[in-house]
Amino acid sequence: MTGPAPQFPSLHGVRTSVKWAALSVLSVALVVALEMLRIPAALLLGTMAAAILVAMAEGSVRVPQPAFVVAQAIIGCMIARSLAPSLFVEMLKDWPLFVAGVFSVVAASSGLGWLLARFQVLPGSAAIWGSAPGGATAMALLAEAHGADIRLVAFMQYLRVVLVAGVASVVTRIWTAGAPSPHGVNWLPPVEWISFAETMALAALGAFAARFTRIPAGALLLPLATAAFLQGVGAVRIELPPSLLAVTYAVIGWSIGLRFTRSALIHAARALPRIATSIFALIGACGLFAAALTYAAGVDPLTAYLATSPGGADSVAIIAASSHVDLSFVMAMQVARFLVVLFAGPTIARFIAGRMKPRPPADRPL
Repeated sequence: MTGPAPQFPSLHGVRTSVKWAALSVLSVALVVALEMLRIPAALLLGTMAAAILVAMAEGSVRVPQPAFVVAQAIIGCMIARSLAPSLFVEMLKDWPLFVAGVFSVVAASSGLGWLLARFQVLPGSAAIWGSAPGGATAMALLAEAHGADIRLVAFMQYLRVVLVAGVASVVTRIWTAGAPSPHGVNWLPPVEWISFAETMALAALGAFAARFTRIPAGALLLPLATAAFLQGVGAVRIELPPSLLAVTYAVIGWSIGLRFTRSALIHAARALPRIATSIFALIGACGLFAAALTYAAGVDPLTAYLATSPGGADSVAIIAASSHVDLSFVMAMQVARFLVVLFAGPTIARFIAGRMKPRPPADRPL
C-alpha cells in the first residue's frame, strides 16, 4: 500500500517573472548547500533539483531553446579544453593498458545497462545511456539527441557522479590516511579577453552550424571537435571563466529539471534502489579491473583505482591531485574512456536496444 503523493505549493497562475525569481532563489540556495557539503557537480545538481521542484509546483516555465543550444556549445568547448596533447602522448605510451582498462569498464557498464533495460527499470534506451561511463552532461545531451529520456538519463548519471566521488574519497582517505584537501573556486580570475572572444566565436559558430547538419547533438560535438583541433595545433587557447560555466551549468540543469513530471519523478524514485545497486556493482567491477592492472602491469593500486573509477572525471581529478598518484595516467585513462563512449555510445545503445527482448515491467512505465 502506497501513501499519498507528496503535495507541492502550486505556482499555477503566478506571473512568469515570479516563477523565474523563485527558480533563481531556490537554485542559489540549493547550490550553496551542496557546495558546503562538498557534493560533486553541485552547480548542475542544485539547479536541476530546483527546476524539478518548480516543475512539481506547476511552474510552467521553459528555458529558451537558443540558450540551451549555446549552453551545449560552451560545454563542448569545455570538454575540448581538457583534451591536452600531453594526454594523448600518455595514452600512446601505454596503449595496451589503456585499451584493456577502457574497454573492460565500457563492457561492464554496457552489461549492467542491458540488465536494467531488460527488466525495464528505466524505459527505452535510457538505462543504456544512463549506465554509460562518460561525462554526465555530455551523456545526457547525447541521449536526448538519440531519442532517450534525458530526465531519467540525467538522474542516473548524476547519481553515479555523487556515489562514485563519495566512494573514491573514502578509498583515498583510507589508503592515504588523510582526506583530499578542498579546492576552492576563484569565480573572478583574470580573463584573457582575446582567447575568450575566440572561444565564444567557436561556440557560436558551432551552435549555428549545428542547425544545418543532421549530426545528433551537433551543438555539443561540432564545437568540441573544432576547438580540440585548433587547441591541439596551437591556433587557439580555450578561455572559459568559471562564472560563465556557472551560468552554463544552470541553463543545462534548468533545461533538464523543468521537463520532469510527477509521473517521471515517481518512476525515478521507484527505480532508485535498483539503479543504486547497479552503480555499486559497477564500482565493484572497476575495483576488480584496478586490481588486475596492479597485478598484471605493476600500476600503483590507488592510481589504478582512480583511473578505472567509472565517471565523475572532474571529481576524480580533484581527489587524484590531492593524493600521491600518477595524475597524468589517471586523467589519460578517464579521457580515453570518455572519448570512446562519446563516439561509440550511440552504436552501443542501438546494438543493445536492437537485440533486447524486455521482460514484463516490474513498475508501470512512464
